[in-house]
Amino acid sequence: MIPNFLTRTTKTKKGAQETHLRWWVTLLLSMALSVGTWNPSGYHFVHYISNTEDLLSGFTPFGILLMVALWILAVKSIFQSLKLYGTIFTVIIILAFIWGLQQYGLVDMSDIGQAGWMATLATGFLIWFGLNASIIWKTLTGVYTTESTEDE
Repeated sequence: MIPNFLTRTTKTKKGAQETHLRWWVTLLLSMALSVGTWNPSGYHFVHYISNTEDLLSGFTPFGILLMVALWILAVKSIFQSLKLYGTIFTVIIILAFIWGLQQYGLVDMSDIGQAGWMATLATGFLIWFGLNASIIWKTLTGVYTTESTEDE
């Protein structure tokens, strides 16, 4: 039912099976958070809460708290795995990629709609990379995490 490239597994150095589905699930959730918060089409969370009569009616407070909690989780994971300089470097890489798309005429950043979608998708990709940076680092170096001591 699910395509093979989504469910492909690899064997870790310790012999455990690892599925690639987590990469796609975190990408989908990161993009959903970014696009769901704001996008140029107008169907987003910011539009919903800005057009409600009473912020304390119905499920609006629950939605606001859920969205704030998801963003706190996303920002915490980004800065925990990438730190400030890694986050800045990742943003620069994303901007360089968007600049390359602009140079080849694939996007027009003077169009507010396309610029909005690029910003929304870039934010989703930054969240995705922040969620998976420690896994990518472990794959590249074999070190999962390092702890700084007070002596440093």
